[in-house]
Amino acid sequence: MSAVETHEFQAETRQLLELMVHSVYSEKEIFLRELISNSSDALDKVRLQAAQSHDKPLDVSDLHIRLAVDPAERTLSISDNGIGMNKDDVVHLLGTIAKSGTKDFMSKLKEKGDVNDLIGQFGIGFYSSFIVATEVTVDSLRYDSDEAVLWTSNGDGTYTVGEGSRTERGTTITLKLREKDEENGLRDFTSFWTLKDIVKKHSDFIRYPIRMQRTVTQGDPPVTTVEDETLNSMKALWSRPKDEVSEEEYKEFYQHISKDWHEPLETLKVKAEGTFEYEALLFIPSKAGMDLMMQDHRGGLQLYVRRVLISDRCEELLPTYLRFIRGVVDASDLPLNLSRELLQKERQIEQIRKHLVRKVCDALKTMKTDHPEKFQQFWEQFGRLLKEGIYQDAARRDNLLELAQFHSTKGDEWVSLEAYKERMAEGQEAIYFLAGENLSQLRESPHLETFTKKGVEVLLFTEPVDEVWLSVVHEFQGMKFMSAAAGELELGSDEEKKKAQEDREKQNKEMATFLSWMGSKLEGVKEVRVSSRLHESPACLVTEENGVSPHFEKLMKAMGQEMPPQPRILEVNPDHPFVQKLQSGYEANKDSAELGTLASVLYSLALLAEGGELAKPAEFTRQVAQALSKGL
Repeated sequence: MSAVETHEFQAETRQLLELMVHSVYSEKEIFLRELISNSSDALDKVRLQAAQSHDKPLDVSDLHIRLAVDPAERTLSISDNGIGMNKDDVVHLLGTIAKSGTKDFMSKLKEKGDVNDLIGQFGIGFYSSFIVATEVTVDSLRYDSDEAVLWTSNGDGTYTVGEGSRTERGTTITLKLREKDEENGLRDFTSFWTLKDIVKKHSDFIRYPIRMQRTVTQGDPPVTTVEDETLNSMKALWSRPKDEVSEEEYKEFYQHISKDWHEPLETLKVKAEGTFEYEALLFIPSKAGMDLMMQDHRGGLQLYVRRVLISDRCEELLPTYLRFIRGVVDASDLPLNLSRELLQKERQIEQIRKHLVRKVCDALKTMKTDHPEKFQQFWEQFGRLLKEGIYQDAARRDNLLELAQFHSTKGDEWVSLEAYKERMAEGQEAIYFLAGENLSQLRESPHLETFTKKGVEVLLFTEPVDEVWLSVVHEFQGMKFMSAAAGELELGSDEEKKKAQEDREKQNKEMATFLSWMGSKLEGVKEVRVSSRLHESPACLVTEENGVSPHFEKLMKAMGQEMPPQPRILEVNPDHPFVQKLQSGYEANKDSAELGTLASVLYSLALLAEGGELAKPAEFTRQVAQALSKGL
């Protein structure tokens, strides 16, 4: 390797180091949790490499982590014989921060004010070393390299890279510790008992031995010896009976595998025996991750075969709509050399997947029945993902529809489809819904006026996925879904419907010439007709019964999928003064240019009322100003 090189940290990393170096947080011991977790990941990676073919086989017979201290020099070292790093790795991994970035970290820190719960979420665990150390060195040799690399920094904004001294694969991180200061959370991190206490608290479940030498004096006369001790139990929580594992152990295990330092909302232990055997430990998080809805988000469970890690993110074990689930699956009968291609074809993986999905759905159904408040918390975080499942998973569609919760016009509480059905108005023949961008906008929609008057509840859909699953689900338990903003509308008893239809037909006939004229003045309007929806507003725009809603059309365009223009129907309220004066003006002077302007204003008002966007807002402003000036 060439001479020692000096590099500057990425700008975001410098900001983070400033926070770490001047940290005032009490639980400074979290640095050890993070470094041990990183070592465990390095051991997982070399185990995966060993399962692949190499010219020179990798020895993974004694994978371990070792702690070593020098009280006189005040140093602590954390070593592993894992995957190791080369020069490019240390510059990329230690000189820059994870993609979530310091900006998001700082933003969350302002919200929570607690760094301890956030460090693991942002891929910045290594930098927590600077909370307790004045200098950090990393000596590493990558598994496929003959040249070790030495990375050194004191957290001042720069780091050096030179030749390392390791001769065996793996990484050693050495911390030059700050002076002990118990009052400010700086424990004696050179003490065997202090380190053992921290390991038991945060890393007892790590599957690799965490070893440390300690000095033992015993006998008479006293004899001093040095013994090697394993600090962690290494017990696989998923294989232990649930009554033998504490909630705290489950919480710590979840936090380790998920890098989420909240507590899980629910823990599911699954075991299958018979034609295929596996054990699983699944967790439903209490909070949705910030990247959960990103296009490049990767879900998946850790897959083990007889305690050997095969994949740290096996996406084939759960459908994408359950990508929020975290946990491990340990199968007994899968081949150890299972590749990505084989995973997709392996019949047993498909069987495990079906079994896991059923277990998760059953657990959510139980939660909804027995712990409704907890289920509401779940739904607010992950409900939109289950709605993806309604569209994607035909086999589980009915189960997911029973779990689904929605906002409605009856108060602020969530409502299920079953609860909606139970409180339907007498004679109601459909499940009515209205889709749009936000709740406040939907609650003010003119399309709801007749529903409000007649006491008919309407579900309010505000998520993009709602109209997607509605494209494949047309009814629930025999009741059709109908948009409150599509087709002709009839509510009430058969007698009331008949009278309303007769009245509307009569009004359409009486106003036929006026309505036809208005339609000729409005581009993009297929028809103008009398409305049975409106009681207070002058007009509204509706879609044909099986047409595409403007909200869905807008979503498709946002995803780059152009759709042909969807003609709308303008419904007018014949009892509204605006419509009546416009009709009187037409009957008095059909050729008046001002009438065409007023017809355009009426259309624009209907478009704005449903949350639409005007093609020419400046022109609309002039038209309104002109109409108002005439009236003054």
